[in-house]
Amino acid sequence: MTPESTEPAGPAGPAGPAGPAGPAETAGPPETAGPPETAGPATAGPATAGGGARTWLRERTELGVCVLLFALGVLVLADALTMTVDIAQRGPVGPRTVPFVIGGLFLLVAVLLAVDVLRGGRGEAEGGEDVDLDEGADWRTVLLLTGVFMATAVLIGPLGFPIAGALLFWGSAYALGSRHYGRDPLIAAGLSLFTYFVFDNLLGVPLPGGPLMGVL
Repeated sequence: MTPESTEPAGPAGPAGPAGPAGPAETAGPPETAGPPETAGPATAGPATAGGGARTWLRERTELGVCVLLFALGVLVLADALTMTVDIAQRGPVGPRTVPFVIGGLFLLVAVLLAVDVLRGGRGEAEGGEDVDLDEGADWRTVLLLTGVFMATAVLIGPLGFPIAGALLFWGSAYALGSRHYGRDPLIAAGLSLFTYFVFDNLLGVPLPGGPLMGVL
């Protein structure tokens, strides 16, 4: 067996000189965060203060009822103090007793209600069983009723209460939606005559009779 011929390896080429390494990149100084911004003190401007007051009052609308009751109490007491009593009073109860009691109760209820509202008391909102609370006001009915009352005030003098009262009852029923043209006038006339009889004959409160004065 003859040894296998092998090619002699050529001389290794000389390694080239290593290139000079460039200067190492150095990181700059770390960035430092500036001082945190501090928010200035919150100052409520005039608009904010006004809006807060309106919101506070809107959440406590029952205070308006307190003011109304207090004003009524003051009015009743002032009227009772200026009342002139011409008749001789017998005992502790006189003509001023009831106004004093009513006025005092008005003031007491107004104060108690205001204290309850300021402590957080709130009235429950009315649910409305068969009323749609989202609907607007029925201004047609309001205007019709206003016209009926104003017409009664104008006609009660020349026509008397029996006729003007019948027109009042019939007009009110019509404004509220009743359309029974044969029944409603009869019921209105009956109510008007009954009211006139009770006040004029039984209670002694004279009402104008108008053209029917000699008949009734």
